[in-house]
Amino acid sequence: MAASDQHRSRHHDESSSKPNKKNKISRNPETNLLFNLNSCSKSKDLSAALALYDAAITSSEVRLSQQHFQTLLYLCSASISDTSLRSLAIDRGFEIFDRMVSSGISPNEASVTSVARLAAAKGDGEYAFKVVKDFVSVGGVSIPRLRTYAPALLCFCERLEAEKGYEVEEHMEAAGIALEEAEILALLKVSAATGRENKVYRYLHKLREYVGCVCEETSKIIEEWFCGEEAGEVSDNGIGYDVWLLREAVLKNGGGWHGHGWVGEGKWIVKKGNVSSTGKCLSCSEQLACVDTNEVETQKFVDSLVALAMERKAKMNSCESNVVFSEFQDWLEKHGDYEAIVDGANIGLYQQNFADGGFSVPQQLESVVKELYRESGNNKWPLILLHKRRVRALLENPTHRNLVEEWISNGVLYATPPGSNDDWYWLYAAAKLKCLLVTNDEMRDHIFELLGSTFFQKWKERHQVRYTFVKGNLKLEMPSPFSVVIQESEKGSWHFPVSCENNEESSRTWMCISRQSGLDSPKSNGKLATS
Repeated sequence: MAASDQHRSRHHDESSSKPNKKNKISRNPETNLLFNLNSCSKSKDLSAALALYDAAITSSEVRLSQQHFQTLLYLCSASISDTSLRSLAIDRGFEIFDRMVSSGISPNEASVTSVARLAAAKGDGEYAFKVVKDFVSVGGVSIPRLRTYAPALLCFCERLEAEKGYEVEEHMEAAGIALEEAEILALLKVSAATGRENKVYRYLHKLREYVGCVCEETSKIIEEWFCGEEAGEVSDNGIGYDVWLLREAVLKNGGGWHGHGWVGEGKWIVKKGNVSSTGKCLSCSEQLACVDTNEVETQKFVDSLVALAMERKAKMNSCESNVVFSEFQDWLEKHGDYEAIVDGANIGLYQQNFADGGFSVPQQLESVVKELYRESGNNKWPLILLHKRRVRALLENPTHRNLVEEWISNGVLYATPPGSNDDWYWLYAAAKLKCLLVTNDEMRDHIFELLGSTFFQKWKERHQVRYTFVKGNLKLEMPSPFSVVIQESEKGSWHFPVSCENNEESSRTWMCISRQSGLDSPKSNGKLATS
């Protein structure tokens, strides 16, 4: 035999005599079963998975774990869409779940979701809801999600069991779970089908709050409701004549809705059209609102900013820090007649990352200040927030001294103290005064995330002004003059933006829904009301 052949033969004998780690793992029956079940799950082979399960429960060598049951239950729930497997999947799924519970294994959220789907598939919303409630009552690390509740909610709504659907929603709300469009649509449909017009009103506002633009299916259901007889018979019980109440509510809510119920009488007029770039509805000529955060949300925002600013100051071990920020709050109370706040450092350092770059006052910051003054319409200067170190350097520069001194004398410039973060000052001022904030700062720092991402994003869309300089020429990107969200006017009309593929606002379809009585001028105490 050649030397090379002898070497290969010896190597083969030695390797075959050594224990193989992979083989050892594959011989573990539990691990082997889980691997095979996962393979069945990927290929959606329910029959093969059930055969593995049946063999496992008759074997004394295999101990089923939570993962085994979870994989089996998922595969059963995923098979209900196949009509040839539906009955088998439901029956065996419940059988598997019963064994899981009787074995003392606590189901996790994924398993409960699968069982809830199986129950809903056979029209048993009661059990789908019960298994979720039982899971919640036990507590633990695993918590329910929207998908856990959805089977029971959708089942009740499809069976027109409105009250039970509302009960599921209340349970979800208590668990801190927000509805999405599919669930809100189901509740809207069952409310319309069972003649609960006040609930219809409520879920239209749920769509406004959580969805924004509605999909085609949702828009059709909304159109059907407003075109129906029951919608035309809904009365406002005289609230439409209290124009001051409605107007005050709209302002308090940040614009775009009042929430006091249906307004007007008679049949609804449904039109589909577009909205101009300035926010004018081309179907009814009504001006859509630029929706802001409401008073309660805004005040919470301001309070949280103050608390976080104070907390950061305290961590810096600065005894005077809290006093300094309080001084700025007091100063702003006395001088707070501003329509725009300017992040001075962000603008002064814009595109200054080249060799000769520096803090650019004449070319950039001054341009922004003058443009805001020109566009204010009320001859109002904006407020610049700039660190005291930068202000001192500018005052020492003869080229900039006169301009900076003029800003200070006109109350245009506030110097933030040493050891302070400019961000807290300009953000607090803009939030407190409910005015515009000129900055390109994305505000993605973790400290901003503490303020609440959903609210903060909404606030930025309404208040942040971005800017660019193209060949030295300033261009301000103002917030949109209107919000692409569901809107309810004080006249009682509704506007629903419909989702579109390209998301181009010029081609977006809006449903304009109004009543003839709402198109007339509202009255207050028998007299024509004026804006």
